[in-house]
Amino acid sequence: MAKPKKTPRPKSETPKGFRDYFGPEVTARTEMLKAIAGVYHRYGFDALETSAVETVEALGKFLPDVDRPNAGVFGWQEDGEGDKPGDWLALRYDMTAPLARVYAQHRNDLPNPYRRYAMGPVWRNEKPGPGRFRQFYQCDADTVGSASMGADAEICAMLADTLEQVGIPRGDYIIRVNNRKVLNGVMEVAGVLDPANPEAMEHERGIVLRAIDKLDRLGVDGVRALLGAGRKDDSGDFTDGAGLSDAQADVVMGFMEAKRESGAATVARLRELVAGSQTGEAGVDELEEIAALLAAGGYGPDRIEIDPSVVRGLGYYTGPVYEAELTFEIFDEKGRKRQFGSVAGGGRYDDLVKRFTGQEVPATGVSIGVDRLLAALTAKGRMERAVQGPVVVTVMDRARMADYQAMVAELRQAGIRAEVYLGNPKNFGNQLKYADKRGSPVAIIEGGDEKERGVVQIKDLILGAKIAETATHEEWKDRPSQFEVPRDQMLAKVHEILEGQDT
Repeated sequence: MAKPKKTPRPKSETPKGFRDYFGPEVTARTEMLKAIAGVYHRYGFDALETSAVETVEALGKFLPDVDRPNAGVFGWQEDGEGDKPGDWLALRYDMTAPLARVYAQHRNDLPNPYRRYAMGPVWRNEKPGPGRFRQFYQCDADTVGSASMGADAEICAMLADTLEQVGIPRGDYIIRVNNRKVLNGVMEVAGVLDPANPEAMEHERGIVLRAIDKLDRLGVDGVRALLGAGRKDDSGDFTDGAGLSDAQADVVMGFMEAKRESGAATVARLRELVAGSQTGEAGVDELEEIAALLAAGGYGPDRIEIDPSVVRGLGYYTGPVYEAELTFEIFDEKGRKRQFGSVAGGGRYDDLVKRFTGQEVPATGVSIGVDRLLAALTAKGRMERAVQGPVVVTVMDRARMADYQAMVAELRQAGIRAEVYLGNPKNFGNQLKYADKRGSPVAIIEGGDEKERGVVQIKDLILGAKIAETATHEEWKDRPSQFEVPRDQMLAKVHEILEGQDT
């Protein structure tokens, strides 16, 4: 008789493009989300939590027209093998498409304009890379139902306040603002966009947009090559260009180089470039209004500036677009200096809700990449110190667990994070190793002798570690890190040690 085949053990590894987050990372993200939510709430935005799953129809803006519409998203079909297959569903790609669906579904019950913020993970079925994961957190705020440029100016001001709230000081960030209408006006002047037939030359415009978006990486010459016949990179790969003539490319390059010393000068130059385009001139008017509103609120070009190079990749933007960039330098994995780059972006998308309602509903919003912002703060050494572990009550006598539980209950009731050691207490050294691995600030020890005398030993683990690293034997004797106190003074002594560690 054949020996039954063993079922192979599953591999204990995360799927490609995903990662696990442990205590300190989760706590740091939670604190950041709390800080961001505080700013959003202060600006009058209400929280909204949508389903992580949407119909593919609702997310259709991102999906290709193929038999299995799950490129770019994680999608599946309900009862796909059955006689009557159901809807195609997908994990949400971002927070904006679910908002459009929610507003269309509940618009009769919502205030108008509707101001909401949403936080949570999103999923993208894309090729992962260094620092690029298939699941990541976004933190969005949007105003739906207002065509006022005041809504866009407010989003930019709120973004500046948010960055400062989480630890990015002025001078280390800049919020850059552009307008897709201005870019469309430039395209029109360049002969790449016909307002009477907007679908014509759509492919070429896509190449132009991507080329502009790569200015920082490719430089002026690289972008100009993509506007023309195309570009060969260092590896020899060739990328087709938009096929523009030199005259057409000159118009686009003029737009990219339109930034001047002041916002007013930049606006004036843009007005020259789009002269004759009704759409472009309307976009310049909007930029001018946003700049004036921000200046009235005290948000000058040191924090928020007009920058024609901002494009934003998503196709649903219809007006102002903005991007928050961190300007300080960090070192990459090869030890090279580079600027950290973008951590947030957004813009106006007046056509997205129309997909559901058939009526144009103006909307604008911003999305902060929380994980990327955390990475930036960590790289700059601006994260708070590591999350403090719990006070550990050690176990010297198994028969006295009730005493130890009473101690830990007293600590918790006083608001101190604490736990009793629940491993094998036979080796006391292992208990201290456990406390060290937990990042514990204090260990409490009460053996039989201490119990008889009515005292406890309280060990300052943070100070002890510092002394062990640097102190001489004489200094070690003069700076004790373990204290014996009466049992009824345990709580006061723990408070004293913790307060000393915080200073």
